Amino acid sequence: MTMHRLKNALVVALVSAGTLVGAAVAVQASTLDSILAVGEAKNDAARKSQAKIDRLADETRDLLNDYKTVNKQIDGLKVYNARLQRQIDNQMKRVGEIDQSISQVTIIQRQMTPLVIRMIDGLEQFVALDVPFEKDERMERVEFLRSNIDRADVSVAEKFRGVLEAYNIELQYGRGIDTYRGTIDMNGSSRDVDFLRIGRIALLYQTTDGAMSGAWDASNNAWVDLPAGEYDASIRKGIRIAKKQATIELLNMPVSAPEAN
Repeated sequence: MTMHRLKNALVVALVSAGTLVGAAVAVQASTLDSILAVGEAKNDAARKSQAKIDRLADETRDLLNDYKTVNKQIDGLKVYNARLQRQIDNQMKRVGEIDQSISQVTIIQRQMTPLVIRMIDGLEQFVALDVPFEKDERMERVEFLRSNIDRADVSVAEKFRGVLEAYNIELQYGRGIDTYRGTIDMNGSSRDVDFLRIGRIALLYQTTDGAMSGAWDASNNAWVDLPAGEYDASIRKGIRIAKKQATIELLNMPVSAPEAN
């Protein structure tokens, strides 16, 4: 009886001990899960923090690159602005010079117009006293220049340029050889002739049939007949040279003696 009670008591004690052990194990397992959960939460928080740090680092690097780029642009703009300022200073200096010139334009215009008129008068007198080649054309040029004087739509500079051009044309007449067709009065009748101009040293004519030739006598301001056969061939040759139908060569031509000054 006593033995049986001891066995029962031992069983009860073992059962109680197992229960206590199981409870302890359960408590330890619960504690470990809590620890693991806390560790996982810390790891997750650490990953999020690292991701945030990486993002901030990228943003910082981008901002630094933008800062460096902006600084380069600022340096470039400083150089550009400095050069632009020098250009503006030079332009302002030029504007001042132009303003000063403009203030003198009225005076220059008042002086230019009388000068142009005197030059036209001198040109007209020169043509009237010169060897009478293409006289109508040359006088028409003078009259055109004179008609421009009172035109409001033509600037003084353009009027002056036209006069200079006319003077240059007259200058070129003395440097070349030319021929043109015209008429001449012979004994009360008009004859068609070919004129030959050799600079300003000789002005000759020959009838279109080649029968008669003549030359301008500057001392008497009149046409004179040339001896038959003496200059006919030379004048004919000169006309062909002027028309570029023959090569240039020496010609025997009547030339007026130079006048003493």
